[in-house]
Amino acid sequence: MNVDLLVACCRPLDDTGLTAEEAEVTAALFKALGDPARVRIVNLLARSPEPVCVCELTPPLGLSQPTVSHHLKKLVQAGLLRREQRGVWAYYSLDREGISRAAEILELEGANV
Repeated sequence: MNVDLLVACCRPLDDTGLTAEEAEVTAALFKALGDPARVRIVNLLARSPEPVCVCELTPPLGLSQPTVSHHLKKLVQAGLLRREQRGVWAYYSLDREGISRAAEILELEGANV
């Protein structure tokens, strides 16, 4: 699956004619958020005014650095985070455009909710 499509092509769930590929891409986006550690990572980054080093995420998550790095990679691939290399360390921040596009998927115009 083309990683660039993960957030870029997703349409609202109430849009007509959702193709099989669009459904697959949309499911991959939600799968990226389907792990509690990843939801907590997004929460921590959403509250941070500056990009955060992976080393700063391991203590609050209570996970090893390789595990946190794995989760961060999945969120970057889904288009929800940005990664910036600073020397030997990687810093992460929310991709605000990616988060906004993901939120638009759930904006259901005619839904009875």
